[in-house]
Amino acid sequence: MPAYSATWPCEPRTAGLARDLVRTALHTWELDELSDRATLITSELVGNSVQHSGGRLLRVGVTRPERDVVRLSVSDRSTAHPVPRPPDLGSEHGRGLLLVEALADAWETDVRAWGKVVRAELHVRTPRV
Repeated sequence: MPAYSATWPCEPRTAGLARDLVRTALHTWELDELSDRATLITSELVGNSVQHSGGRLLRVGVTRPERDVVRLSVSDRSTAHPVPRPPDLGSEHGRGLLLVEALADAWETDVRAWGKVVRAELHVRTPRV
């Protein structure tokens, strides 16, 4: 399974590094058409981790478990299960998981003893090698 991953500090600047990793993977796999959706989803998942996990590090992964599936993941040390909620209309925050839900073909959270992994999948409309 082709894969890219990196571990970075759990801080706001990591979102840009994560977007670059995702763009690189998608370009390598000649799936640039997924880049806008994938980078926005990744930014939101990283932002959620930075804001809510309280950890020092987070891990970002981009895999292609099947020819027609790209899986994005963000892992952190928090065991809190993220739940999309209606945003406060006066707030600039609180819409990240709603965006993930709208943009991803599927998404899930896997809570483990050490923390959690939040994954989002994008389906490739025209599968390539």
